[in-house]
Amino acid sequence: MTTQIELGDITVDVVLKDIKNIHLSVYPPNGRVKISAPLRTDIDTIRVFAISRLGWVKQQQKKFQEQERETPREYLDLESHYVWGKRYLLKVIEVNEAPSVELKHSKMILRVRPGTNDKKKQAIIDAWYREQLKKAVPPLIARWEQLLGVKVERFFVQRMKTKWGSCNHKARNIRLNTELAKKPKECLEYTVVHEMAHLLEPTHNSRFITLMDQFMPKWQFCRDKLNQLPVSHENWIY
Repeated sequence: MTTQIELGDITVDVVLKDIKNIHLSVYPPNGRVKISAPLRTDIDTIRVFAISRLGWVKQQQKKFQEQERETPREYLDLESHYVWGKRYLLKVIEVNEAPSVELKHSKMILRVRPGTNDKKKQAIIDAWYREQLKKAVPPLIARWEQLLGVKVERFFVQRMKTKWGSCNHKARNIRLNTELAKKPKECLEYTVVHEMAHLLEPTHNSRFITLMDQFMPKWQFCRDKLNQLPVSHENWIY
């Protein structure tokens, strides 16, 4: 069951589901507010809870509003692109051969056929980012399967407009945002561990936090680093 409550100029999405405790989240980049609550929780109880956390909500929203944004990409020479947190300057080369992307020193070399439009250039680079992520993820999963004592059946890499990653704990699958290929590798590892920890605890309750503290003591630093990095001009959140 999903509904909304209004707290002045703040709209709160309320989701009632099969959990034991009330959880409040504020999501970047726009400061969307969500409360997850047990199925039989009275709406007035949820409202009182939200009001008690209003100061913290506004603080989080202010932080996200001040977060740096990337400008829309035009795929021109000397434009900045990021791979694993490092900045590369784009060099577009028109050539009659299959499209490709190559990193060379501090440059991202994009080879395309003459007359290739911006939409196609973006598709080529996006596909390349997906491949980088597909190569980087399996060793991380293998390592953390041993440490966490869990098994990931499958992982998926895709463009995600609302989060950095997700986990289907019943199917034992995890999904990762292709944008992670632009961020430092420790941010990718944190996201992988975060989603794999949901195989042990599906919610973000105190047990989940205890698990993260136990297996990745600096997880909050990595989370904050990920959310403080420049975000795309589209709406990516975690």
